[in-house]
Amino acid sequence: MANGRDRREPSFETPATDAGAMDFRLSPEDRAGGRMAQKRSSQGGGGSPSPRRTTRPKKAKRKRGGSFLRKLVYSGVVLCLWGIIAVGAIVAYYAAQLPPIDQLTVPKRPPNIAIMASDGSLIANRGETGGQTVALKELPPYLPKAFVAIEDRRFYDHFGVDPMGIARAVFRNLHRGGVSQGGSTLTQQLAKNLFLTQERTASRKIQEAILALWLERNYTKDQILELYLNRVYFGAGAYGVEAAAQRYYGKSARNVSLSEAAVLAGLVQAPSRLAPNRNPAAAQARAELVIAAMNDLGFITPGMTKTALGAPAQPVRPKGAGSMNYAADYVMDVLDDFVGTIESDIVVSTTIDPSMQAAAERALVDELNAKGQKFNVSQGAFVALQPDGALKALVGGRDYEASQFNRATAARRQPGSSFKPFIYLTAVEQGRTPNDVRDDSPVNYKGWTPENYDRKFRGPVTLRDALALSLNTIAVKLNLEVGPKAVVQTAQRLGITSPLQANPSLALGTSEVTPLELVSAYAAFANGGTGVIPYVITQVKTTGGKVVYKRPAGGGLGRVMDPGALAMMNEMMHNTFVIGTARRAQVPGWVMAGKTGTTNDYKDAWFVGFTGSLVAGVWLGNDDGTLTKRVTGGNLPTEVWHNFMNVVLKDQKPVPLPGSEYFRQIPADTPVASAGEVPDAGVPESGWIQPQPQPARTTSRDKNFFEKLFGL
Repeated sequence: MANGRDRREPSFETPATDAGAMDFRLSPEDRAGGRMAQKRSSQGGGGSPSPRRTTRPKKAKRKRGGSFLRKLVYSGVVLCLWGIIAVGAIVAYYAAQLPPIDQLTVPKRPPNIAIMASDGSLIANRGETGGQTVALKELPPYLPKAFVAIEDRRFYDHFGVDPMGIARAVFRNLHRGGVSQGGSTLTQQLAKNLFLTQERTASRKIQEAILALWLERNYTKDQILELYLNRVYFGAGAYGVEAAAQRYYGKSARNVSLSEAAVLAGLVQAPSRLAPNRNPAAAQARAELVIAAMNDLGFITPGMTKTALGAPAQPVRPKGAGSMNYAADYVMDVLDDFVGTIESDIVVSTTIDPSMQAAAERALVDELNAKGQKFNVSQGAFVALQPDGALKALVGGRDYEASQFNRATAARRQPGSSFKPFIYLTAVEQGRTPNDVRDDSPVNYKGWTPENYDRKFRGPVTLRDALALSLNTIAVKLNLEVGPKAVVQTAQRLGITSPLQANPSLALGTSEVTPLELVSAYAAFANGGTGVIPYVITQVKTTGGKVVYKRPAGGGLGRVMDPGALAMMNEMMHNTFVIGTARRAQVPGWVMAGKTGTTNDYKDAWFVGFTGSLVAGVWLGNDDGTLTKRVTGGNLPTEVWHNFMNVVLKDQKPVPLPGSEYFRQIPADTPVASAGEVPDAGVPESGWIQPQPQPARTTSRDKNFFEKLFGL
């Protein structure tokens, strides 16, 4: 029967191939009421047989965790790729803002101008960098190592950008809750200094990194370090380690000690805050960190560490409290007249004498410190030069750090009676002599009534004594007699370049001049009658030794006085030291001549004097024109001049003045009060012998003074 044929007998025999895979579990078809039973009943019921279904084996169910992890990894990879593409695009964008890499070059360092004194010592560095370039091999080994230790200890290991350094900086900044450490390498800092601005932006940091890679590719590590040391800013206008060493320690970077090197290395982090001359405590604290870092890296021995920590660096004050800078500024003012465009470092040799410069400043500053408050005078200027015009000392003010304005070269002030020699010289050249007599009597010109300092009149007085006593009335009369225009021409012939007004008041020095031009004009009296142009530069050469400029022999304005006029003028101005307003300026053993000057309102006080080897002048006053308390050329300025000359002439052999063989000999111990100045405060007024007044006498020449004036 059909059902019998389809019957299946159970079999417990398993094929050999399935021996190890016996499965006694019941399938849904084997269970009671399952599909197999339903199938049998439907077949036994005689219905039409249904098609046989085949069951698809179910796939094993995947674990959810594994699928999520794979998706996360996949997403991370995709994001990284997109991040790399985005970073590449940003880098490419900012790289496009830079000059083409194949055309990129390290910009030339601005040239330095080293200004040297007459003895070869350095006065100052000028230019944008403030110091010369130094080679790495010229420096003591610990100096560059100090910068590596504190700024980039992995300098010799990274490729321009230090990922480890950046990560370390980020970690420390996060830990400390602020920006306490940067991740820039020395190469990146150099790239910023060479090519970029100082702004702190993401774009600038990207460009900085690109340029750092370029530097590392094209230069060796030592070359990069040398460039860095010569370009980094140290504050106070000093770019480069040489400028910084000179600025703070008064020596070359080649000669700095370990403790000084540590201060310089620590300084670049914050030049204004860590400057050793402004904040020594902070500078020393930073230097100790540098020394500790050098010790940790094995750059220095424990013994060197102990020595450096035990002997902190001490910054030096610039020579002459900075007054040398007035001379250096003047050199820069005139340098363009002798050299063109400066392409490389140059050395400028000058006539400045460091010992004279120091003596001039000391004499001026000490006098102002001692008596400035009492006499209400706050400023001064001093100029000293050789009779040929070579500038030996130039002090443009009381304190260069407080004021860089150069009063010796740029301040025009009324010279007062120190202008009178030009009037007397004009008179002598027109035929007058020192023995000629003029009447010291009242003057009235269109309501103008100039008076002598003591408001007294002496009657007939020789020109010799009138100049020595600085009598205003006779100077005014003599000016009108010879003609103010002629006086202007005489002053200009001797070297006065400031505008002069040809009027009656010219006799009292109302036209303004600078101390430098007035002292230069007096030089003709000291050298035998030759006009000079003051000079300070003798030679300019490159650091390689090539001569760019050399001052030719001679020069000047030529002869401006004949010997006879010169001898008479020097005899009259020498009389100022003998009986006149400059008695306190005498230096034993030396024959001297000169003239004091005081304006009528006591705004300006002068003294210009000379020997056969040196001419010097002093101005005292206030920048704002405030009146002094009776400062005259015969008191404070002559004291400054005397103190200076007493020092610089101490070991020199006296040199006679031109024409001194004709001088009238008057006993030097005859104390005569100065008619135009204040007697020495240390001498009682009753101790002075006053000139005896003589009966007034009017000559025919006196009567015609003012008539002649109208014909000028």
